[in-house]
Amino acid sequence: MTSRPIPSHNRFAKQLLCWYAKHARSFPWRGNLDPYAIWISEVMLQQTRAETVIPYFKRWMLQFPTIEALANASQQEVLSAWEGLGYYGRARNIHRAARMLMDRFNGALPEEVRLLRKLPGVGRYTAAAIASIAFGKDEPTLDGNIRRVLARFFNVTEEARSVNGERILWQLAGQQLPIGRAGDYNQALMDLGAVICTPRSPMCERCPLEKACQARALGVQEQRPVFLKKPSIPHHIVTAAVISRAGRVLIACRPTHGLLGGLWEFPGGKQQDGEDLPTCLRREIGEELGTEIEVGSQIGVYQHAYTHFRVTLYAYQCTLKRGEPRPLQVEDLRWVTTDELGQYPMGKIDRQISRALAASRFI
Repeated sequence: MTSRPIPSHNRFAKQLLCWYAKHARSFPWRGNLDPYAIWISEVMLQQTRAETVIPYFKRWMLQFPTIEALANASQQEVLSAWEGLGYYGRARNIHRAARMLMDRFNGALPEEVRLLRKLPGVGRYTAAAIASIAFGKDEPTLDGNIRRVLARFFNVTEEARSVNGERILWQLAGQQLPIGRAGDYNQALMDLGAVICTPRSPMCERCPLEKACQARALGVQEQRPVFLKKPSIPHHIVTAAVISRAGRVLIACRPTHGLLGGLWEFPGGKQQDGEDLPTCLRREIGEELGTEIEVGSQIGVYQHAYTHFRVTLYAYQCTLKRGEPRPLQVEDLRWVTTDELGQYPMGKIDRQISRALAASRFI
C-alpha cells in the first residue's frame, strides 16, 4: 500500500515515524502479511514481553501454520503449545476463535474492527491493532506502551485506567493518527514506549519527541501516566498431593473455565482457617476425588504470583488409604508414569513438581 503524506501540522506523527523508520525493532511477526500471524502475535504480546514471545510464536506457527490447523487441533495440544506463557484464557480463546472463523468467516480473519471484536478474547485494543497492522485500516489503538507515551507527551493528569482517562487517551491516539499509516504509527508508539519511554527512568534525551513533550518540560515524566495505588494482593497457602501407586502418579485436569482451565495438576487446594497443611490436603482430596489419603513427607515448597494474588504451595508425597479416586470437582483423572508427565500441559508450579518427579528425586 502506498503511504500517504503526513499533514504538515502533525509533527507528532511525522517525528515518530521518522524515528521508527530507523529504529523499528525486528520480530518474526513484523513484515508478515499474514493476518493470522499478526493476530497470534498480538494476543501473545498481551501482558507478555516481546522477547519472551519470540520462541513461542515461532513454535506456534510451525505447529499451527493456518487458522484451519489451529481449529482442528485439540485443546490439550493448544494448551501444551502455550505452556509457560501464562494467562491461559488467551490460548483457550484463540482456539475458540479459530473454530468460529472456520464456521462463520470461511477460515479468514475479518478486516473490520466491529467483526474482529466478535471473536473470543479480541477486545478494543487487539481488534484495532489487527485491523491497522494486518489490513491497513485507519484505526488507533492503545496498549500499555502507547498509553504511557501519550500520557507523558500530552501530560494527561487523569487516572490512566479510569473511564475518563481511557477516553482521553483513545481520543489523543486518534487525533494524531496519520491517515494511511496507522499500522506503522501504532507499532512506532509501541516501540517507543518499550525501548525509550519506559515505565521507570525513561531515556528522554534519546526520544524524538522530547522537545515537545509536556511532561518532560515540567519534569514530571516519571509521574505519568497517573495510576492509583494498587491494593495489596492476597496471599494463599495451597497444598498438593503427589499420590503414587504402582510406579505411577495421579494428575487431575482442572475445570475448563477459570484459572488455569484445562491444565493438569497434582490435586489439592487452598488452606482454610484453623487447618494445618495435612488436614487441608486430606479435606481437599476428599472433596475433589472422593477418596482418603495418607499424607507423607513434604516434597517441596513452591511460590508463584498471579495477577490478583500470590500463592505458596506445599507438595506432599501421599498414598491412597481408602476409596478409588473419582473426578468429582475436576474434569478428568489420569495415572501416568513420571516420564509421561511432560505430555500434559501444566501451570508453572505443577510443571516444577513434575520435573522433579521425572528426575526421580521422589518417586
